[in-house]
Amino acid sequence: MKVLIVYAHSQPASFNGALLRTAVQTLEQEGHAVRVSDLYAMGFNPVASDADFKERRFEGHLQYDREQKHALAQRSFSDDIAAEIEKVQWCNLLILQFPLWWYSVPAIMKGWFDRVFVNGLMYGQFGRFDKGGMRGKRAMVSTTTGCFPGMAAEGGVMGHLDAMLWHLQYGTLAYVGFDVLEPFVTWSVRYEDDAQRGRYLEALAERLRSLDAIPLKPMHATEEFGADWKLKPGIAPRTFGHGPGPKAPGLQPE
Repeated sequence: MKVLIVYAHSQPASFNGALLRTAVQTLEQEGHAVRVSDLYAMGFNPVASDADFKERRFEGHLQYDREQKHALAQRSFSDDIAAEIEKVQWCNLLILQFPLWWYSVPAIMKGWFDRVFVNGLMYGQFGRFDKGGMRGKRAMVSTTTGCFPGMAAEGGVMGHLDAMLWHLQYGTLAYVGFDVLEPFVTWSVRYEDDAQRGRYLEALAERLRSLDAIPLKPMHATEEFGADWKLKPGIAPRTFGHGPGPKAPGLQPE
């Protein structure tokens, strides 16, 4: 298998760095080809701008997604974007390694999505979700947190982990067609001792030795939605974001 790891942490000596090294070593020992985009080490620019295109279709106001389509057809992306697009097209499995910041990814990784997940290739005229350009590929989130598991469980003070990762796993990875694997999460890393951190590293290695056994996050096919863009009658929600959601005070049935 061909695996691309996109890594977002500025400190090689961090626990994220240890997870990255464990992943690369394990995957290579299992015979997989591995490439790494170390965003901080690369000095990756997260800011989308007109400098991302060697030529423009529309002068004046920057219509970024339309310029992406033009750059795709003309092979006129800036060199750094073209290199990352090539890596994503090359891989069968995309792994994202990052610390969870403000319920999201670090800004440098968000900018990677903004600039690399381009209109006309990852999504666009052919569709999205199960019809997206990355269909047939898999993706997995591997993230570190500073909270304890119960804090991100149902009823937890932080809210459910699926809510924190919804925008990433569904709104980004699944949106462009990836089959999304269950995330690998390490909890309360700052407060654990070396023995527990070692167990986390071994747990990641064990997971990566059995890639085909990692369960997929449940998703909905586009055919399960009607002309009103809602789930068709009789199809029960299978994902966190498609549930009924909380009701406003005073609107609960008597």
